Amino acid sequence: MGQLEERYKNYRVPQEYMKQGVYPYFREITSKQATEVEMAGHKVLMFGSNAYTGLTGDERVIEAAKKALDKYGSGCAGSRFLNGTLDIHVQLEKELAEFVHKDEALCFSTGFTVNSGVIAAVVGKGDYIICDDRDHASIVDGRRLSFARTLHYKHNDMDDLERVLKTLPYEAVKLIIVDGVFSMEGDLAKLPEIVALKKKYNCSIMVDEAHGLGVFGKQGRGVCDHFGLSDEVDLIMGTFSKSLASIGGFIAAGKETINYLRHTSRTYIFSASDTPAATAAALEALHIIQEEPERIEHLWDITNYALKRFQEEGFEIGDSESPIIPLYVRDIHKTFLVTQAAFEAGVFINPVIPPACAPQDTLIRFSLMASHSKEEVERGVQILKKVFVDLGIIK
Repeated sequence: MGQLEERYKNYRVPQEYMKQGVYPYFREITSKQATEVEMAGHKVLMFGSNAYTGLTGDERVIEAAKKALDKYGSGCAGSRFLNGTLDIHVQLEKELAEFVHKDEALCFSTGFTVNSGVIAAVVGKGDYIICDDRDHASIVDGRRLSFARTLHYKHNDMDDLERVLKTLPYEAVKLIIVDGVFSMEGDLAKLPEIVALKKKYNCSIMVDEAHGLGVFGKQGRGVCDHFGLSDEVDLIMGTFSKSLASIGGFIAAGKETINYLRHTSRTYIFSASDTPAATAAALEALHIIQEEPERIEHLWDITNYALKRFQEEGFEIGDSESPIIPLYVRDIHKTFLVTQAAFEAGVFINPVIPPACAPQDTLIRFSLMASHSKEEVERGVQILKKVFVDLGIIK
């Protein structure tokens, strides 16, 4: 047995739950991502997807990807810095910049590499990063790669944020980084208050719009637009893997900042370009969400319906203001049991346990798509109500 095998042979957590038959991860789907998917030989309602606009199976998106495959081939075989820039990459960047009200945008191969590459590039030695303590893992990794000093404030606690800012030099570069919509709890960043503190303490702001695009703001432009504060936010990040029905990500900012990142961000320079099919799919999805406002309107209709129904049935749902609805379990073992029982009853949901949350905050993440019907949502509520009652989580 080699060194690594010897080191990890006693890693028991997954094996323990596998033996119990309740291990909930890496479950295989054998159909398109839709409101109902095929898994393990039967169909289940999908309430575990980030495809908020419901476009992953849209024929227009699929056809755009097919045409790109025919025209450009399956990949670029190089980075954007070298041979990997296509005209559709440039077109998507221009349209995204306009969409989020910024001068320019830069597309990356994944959303994760946007945060891990941009943060490390824009702030360095002598600078400061200030993070909400529930920021996404990609933000955590980005600030770890930076030589800037990192400080944290309690989740959405503006008094604590101000406490941190008071300790920092006024003239120093200080970047506040925050999720627009927090991916597990579904609540929003207090952006108006953050902008006020930015002005008071001479800071910059970066907002991760991964879960805000396609959901909030005019035509789904995001949380920054929702609050009317796009001009006050220095860097806007987004992903293609959620509302834009593809894979990839982007950063949007002022012209000089984007030009700097284009030549210094290591995850941009040293990663292969996003594939032609993925780029074309994201571009088509961007067009659709702007042309079909009724899609986002329906997403909010069923979101408000689901929030109301879960509250009526006695679930603890926290402060969610989005299609991400946390159903608190507050017990790791029961969180896995809920996931398994729900699956057997025909509902796919995601368990959230440490390190994605504190041990006392384990939850089921119930997320909605614009393609869900009210009837499907009600079925999901009823099935989960029975599971939670049977396990003694709610009455």
